[in-house]
Amino acid sequence: MIAGRWWLVGASEGLGRALAQALSAEGAELVLSARNAERLRDLAATLPGPATVVPCDVRDQASVEAAAQAAGAVDGVIWMAGTYWPMRAQDWDTARIESMIDVNLTGAARVLGQVLPRMVARGAGRVVIVGSLAGIRGLPGAVGYGASKAGLMSLAETLSADLRGTGVRVQLVNPGFVKTRLTAQNDFPMPFLMEPEDAARRICRHIEKGGFMADFPALFAAFFRLGRVLPQALWLRLVGGGSG
Repeated sequence: MIAGRWWLVGASEGLGRALAQALSAEGAELVLSARNAERLRDLAATLPGPATVVPCDVRDQASVEAAAQAAGAVDGVIWMAGTYWPMRAQDWDTARIESMIDVNLTGAARVLGQVLPRMVARGAGRVVIVGSLAGIRGLPGAVGYGASKAGLMSLAETLSADLRGTGVRVQLVNPGFVKTRLTAQNDFPMPFLMEPEDAARRICRHIEKGGFMADFPALFAAFFRLGRVLPQALWLRLVGGGSG
């Protein structure tokens, strides 16, 4: 069981939608946010438990403030919002890079800025940040996206350190490849590709267990964690990034 009232930001598509369904089945009361209000209403109608629809554009501070006000008091917030385009440095697109960083990382800061101070003030709350294995070490073709996910990982680690002993618990989840409309853009092999429902179940288990970090699938995550200590030239040969 996952009790309490949770604000799920990025709920309308893919993994966020699957996670909403899994959390509701576990007993959570949900506040569903994303830009597409119609998709959120369709989702809410399918859930077994209570859900409130609160449209929000995480790129816009005023929209985030209004959504936080509408969401009201929550026991936890889950950061799921994200956007992605595969991109090599040779194909640099500043507008898309800015969008990935603004949505994936700065958007998280906007949302947390609305809920975290309240949690600290009352000495209770849960923050769950969904990152990606792509944030562990630089990958070819991940300009913008990898940087935004690395930033999320660092943010979660810092929050965990600062908030230790305050009653506010921080959790980080780093999935590998999940089958969504975003990963459908990839034209390269995606090892251990997961269905959204599988990834959502794993996230729910992590939330229930309460530990800080969960990386999955296990074998793929072990490869990335090992990659952190490898020389750059060897890492690039392993991931197809050239000779270094």
